[in-house]
Amino acid sequence: MPHFEKEFKHTIIRLHIEEGRSLRSLSEEYGISKASISNWVKNYHDECQSNQEAKNECDYLMENRKLRKQLEEAQKENQFLKKAAAFFAKEID
Repeated sequence: MPHFEKEFKHTIIRLHIEEGRSLRSLSEEYGISKASISNWVKNYHDECQSNQEAKNECDYLMENRKLRKQLEEAQKENQFLKKAAAFFAKEID
């Protein structure tokens, strides 16, 4: 079984938690089993429950993910509104 450095594991965990990457996509991209990644994430969440510094970081990652989703939604709504405005501007002419 290959050994992965703590920093590498942390990068994979961050990609999953903060960016919402699926275990499958991470597994395929980095050649790591989904089970390994799942265990890393579970261990990280367990650490977040018992270690205040890890909890703060976990909260930060989750908040960042939430804000990314909100930004993505706002961008989609903005694009829709631009298209609608362009459509109605053509109708008025």
